[in-house]
Amino acid sequence: MRFDRDGLVYVCDRSNSRFQIFRRDGGFVKEIFVSAAPPGAGTVYDLDFSPDQKFVYVADGANQKVWILQRDQMQVVGSFGERGPGAGQFATSLHDLTVDSRGNVYTGEAATGGRVQKFALKR
Repeated sequence: MRFDRDGLVYVCDRSNSRFQIFRRDGGFVKEIFVSAAPPGAGTVYDLDFSPDQKFVYVADGANQKVWILQRDQMQVVGSFGERGPGAGQFATSLHDLTVDSRGNVYTGEAATGGRVQKFALKR
């Protein structure tokens, strides 16, 4: 769960491959489906915002990818990562994601992946 600068609450719903947005009073605003899930898996494990909140980064633990959405449109504008054991890949379960004040993205893998990776923002 994350709060944006407008006071909206973003809640990941992994089982249903979406995140939902609510007002602080609990009122529903919208739901966002980022990508299709393989059978028996969900996609939206975690999310965070770029420092300027122009973008939402979504950790997709089923497809082993980080999706980048333009926040005002909720449209996918890019992605990075893929399934695999190497640097920049996600071995088993991309699970957690956070963004620092400089825009660097940190990911955490669960299960046998068991590692943290930093993706530096290139300007």
